[in-house]
Amino acid sequence: MVFLDYMLLVVSILLIGIIVLQSSKDDVSKAFSGEKSDLFANKKERGLEKHISRFTAVLSVLFFVLSLIAAFFIERGF
Repeated sequence: MVFLDYMLLVVSILLIGIIVLQSSKDDVSKAFSGEKSDLFANKKERGLEKHISRFTAVLSVLFFVLSLIAAFFIERGF
């Protein structure tokens, strides 16, 4: 159980760090001013941005799975 807790902590910290590294897609001021936004425009990710996006997806799924496993063990009293 202790190992699972440490894994969840490490994945959580990595997920927070990788999300902070991502570039912003749109300016917040455009969202409230009514200007045309490029948020949903078809822009293809390239290079490092593509790898960061994939790593974020992998970490998100891993976090979800580890959370479910931890919840199962807590419910069972392990």
